[in-house]
Formats: sequence, C-alpha cells, structure tokens
Amino acid sequence: MSDAIAEVPLEISKKIAGGDAMSDPMNILAPEHRRLRIGDAWRDAASGATFSVEDPATGKTIAEVADADVVDGLAALDAASKAMAQWAATPPRKRSELLTATYRALTERSEEVARLITLEMGKPLAEARAEVVYGAEFFRWFAEEAVRVEGRYSTAPAGGYRILTVPKPVGPCVFVTPWNFPLAMGARKIAPALAAGCTTITKPAAQTPLTMLFLARIMEEVGVPPGVVNVVTTKRAGEVVSALLADRRTRKLSFTGSTEVGRVLLRQAADNVLRTSMELGGNAALIVCADADLDVALDGAMVAKMRNVGESCIAANRIYVEEPVREEFTTRFAARMGALSVGHGLDDGVDVGALIDEASVAKIDELVADAVDRGARVLVGGERPDGPGHFYPPTVLVDVPEDARILETEIFGPVAPIIPFTSDDEVMAKANDTEHGLVGYVFTRDLQRALRFTEGLETGMLGINRGLISDPSAPFGGVKQSGIGREGSHEGILEYLDLTYAAIDLP
Repeated sequence: MSDAIAEVPLEISKKIAGGDAMSDPMNILAPEHRRLRIGDAWRDAASGATFSVEDPATGKTIAEVADADVVDGLAALDAASKAMAQWAATPPRKRSELLTATYRALTERSEEVARLITLEMGKPLAEARAEVVYGAEFFRWFAEEAVRVEGRYSTAPAGGYRILTVPKPVGPCVFVTPWNFPLAMGARKIAPALAAGCTTITKPAAQTPLTMLFLARIMEEVGVPPGVVNVVTTKRAGEVVSALLADRRTRKLSFTGSTEVGRVLLRQAADNVLRTSMELGGNAALIVCADADLDVALDGAMVAKMRNVGESCIAANRIYVEEPVREEFTTRFAARMGALSVGHGLDDGVDVGALIDEASVAKIDELVADAVDRGARVLVGGERPDGPGHFYPPTVLVDVPEDARILETEIFGPVAPIIPFTSDDEVMAKANDTEHGLVGYVFTRDLQRALRFTEGLETGMLGINRGLISDPSAPFGGVKQSGIGREGSHEGILEYLDLTYAAIDLP
C-alpha cells in the first residue's frame, strides 16, 4: 500500500436522541397491539410472560411484548388452518384488493412505521423511510400477481386425452423473519403468500417485533380476515418454530437469516417434507475494474457497503479494486466513509445509526482486531466508541491478508476491507472462494467484461455498475449455501403454489 494513501481521521458525533427523537412507541403501537395476533384476537401469551424490546441507540427499554410458548404457536397454527379453506376460496380479485389496501395504508402511515423501525432496529430515519417504501411495494406488486395465477390446458402430444394443470395454494405457512429489515422481510413473504391463497404465521425477530405487530394491525384494519395473518412474538424461537414445523398442518417454511440457522431449519422441515424458501447469509464481493467510472463505483460501493448500517445480507463484504485505480479509489472511499455522521437514527443529519445489539458490536470489533493482528492497516475508524448504545464507526481496512477472518465471515456492519487484484481470473477465483453465493457487484464500462463476470460469478444476483439491486419486481435469492428459492417477481408467488396435473380422457 502506497504511503500516499494516508490514514483518514474519523470524527464521530454520537448524539443520543432527546426530546422528540425519543418518541414513546406507545404513541405508535397501543399496548393491546403488543400482544400476540392469533385468529381474531390480540391475546397475551398463555403463560403471561413478556420480554423487553430496547432502543439499540440507548440500550433503554421501549416496550414489553408477549413472549409466546409452544401452546401459543400451535394456537396460531389452529387459527391459520381453520381460515385456510375460506381464504383459498376467496376470489383472487378480493385478495388483490386487500393487498392493495395494505399498500395504501402503509404508504399513508409511512412516517409512523419508519419511526418504529428506527426505534427498535437503529437505522437512520431516512433509511427506515426507504424500507417502508420498499416493503409496501411488495403488497402492490403481489396484488397485481394475485389475479395472474394461471394453469394450462393442452392436448397430449400422443392424442387421446388432455393435460390440465391447476395451481393451488400450498397451505398454512410459517415465516421466520430477521431483525435487519423488520417490515420488508415480512412483507416479502406475507404478500405473495396471501396473493396465492395461503394463510400465515410469522415469528419476527425478538429484537424487532414491534414493526410486524404494527403491520398485523394495519392488515386487520383494512379487512384481512381473522386467521389469515397471525403474528407470534417470542424469545423462545427454537422450541416454538420446531413445534410448528413438526405439525403436519404446516405446509411451507420461509426463513431469512443466517446459513447456520437455515441448516437447522432445513433438517427440521425434512421430517414433514415441507416446501421451503431460504434466504441465507452472504459474503458479497464488490469488484472495481480499472476501466470503471470511479464516481459511479464510489457511489455504488457506499450504497452496497453502508446501506442499513452494513447490516444486510447483500452488503459488500469484500471490496476488490484493480491495481491501476486502487490508490485513487481507496483514498476517495476512505474519505467518504470518514465523513459519515454516527448517531441516533432519529436525529437530523445522522448517516450511520446503531447496530442491533452488543453481540454485533463485539463480533465486528473482534474481526477488525484479528485483521490488524495479521497485518491489516486501518485507514479510518476501527475503534468502538464508549456507550451508551451499540455503535461502531465506519471503518476501512487495507493490506488485509488472505487468512484474515473478516474475508470469510459475513461482517454485518460498517467495515470495508479493500483488496487489490491484477486480473479478472484472479478476482473471479477469489470472489467465488466462499460457501456463499447471494450477490456480487461489478463496476466496469466494458460490456463484454461485465458479461463474463455475470456468467462466471457464482451468485444468484449481480449488480452491474450499481450498488442497490433490491426490487420487488426482481427475483431475490442466492445459490450455494446462500439459499433456496426466490422472493419477489413472478417467481415469488410460485413458491406458494402447488401444481395438480389432471389427465382428462378425450378420444
């Protein structure tokens, strides 16, 4: 690394929100709607247990919610099972109208939803607002898909009979959603399931249950029938989800989260041969070629790395820069990272909010320390600030050795290791040298080069000259150990449909 790439000072103004920023979530989500949503009722956990939800920027409790056990989980499955036949028989146009109404309600109440997301998850309010737009779009998209579920009728090639295919909803679905996009990840599952005619039980992450409860309240208000959307909040996810998967009435599991947990759930789902959708971990490589427009590459890298405070499965985990532009890119990227403001997500002017919890901060701090111990150099950031709250500064590492754990581990935070490369074959091999295959990013002005990377990178998705690839109209998902199936797009509704083939005699 050239001495010309100097270390960049990072100035952290970690404001802890006060006044209006510390809005009481009681003003957004009433106490009666912090219970379990099962069937036609909002109910306490059978045991009466509750657990605390905290603001990660302050460490303070912002709400108490019901802590479900197996009894509650099976009650939700009872409700979903009883509602299944009637919901499946509901005309597609009616289902479509209810999804459209949900989209409109989310849009009208977007500021409330965004503030709730920031309070329980920590991301800056501007990003929370963007998540509301993104999440709401799944309801609009699948409202349109609900009326376009088609089978086919055709003559058998040998003649003598006809082939009829009939798509049918798979049945009650269990959803396990993560904390990093508390609205969008639920919307991405619930919307296609309802469009297809399925009923649902959602188990949101214990760190961020409030947003999903708010969504359930909205869907109740717009007229979604009881039992179609059930929400079970719990700190005992393992035992509750295991009981749901062991029950033969459950016919579908969709999970977004770590590859490690995904493997466990796949083993459990195998006993009843459940339909599964898995959106698992990532280790995305972002590749900047020497012929790239560096302004475009810098903008894209900032989005791909820092969206959602870096807490995203599609975040750029490893940034590979071709040698001729390495020095310029690194200097400019480090300067931009160092200029970001860190603070409470509800405060004005904050670019980087809190991480979700202390374990996340400790993990990132350990990964950075390991890289530095092995010879990496910190250009910006690299030292966690004092509390309160769970913060880590935007950090850029260079001279990162290949054996550093940070290159093989999903960082899930605002840390960017930069690695030089000299040939496409070299960087392709390094990018593919991982068990994951969710997304990659390539910046080049050479069309043929872009196509070679598109065909050669082992990923389910690829951003070419852009750092944001999420779109409800596009198929989201990975290959290798990054997942099974696709969410969004037309493919998304197919995950919730079984196909019956009838051979009809017609000489």
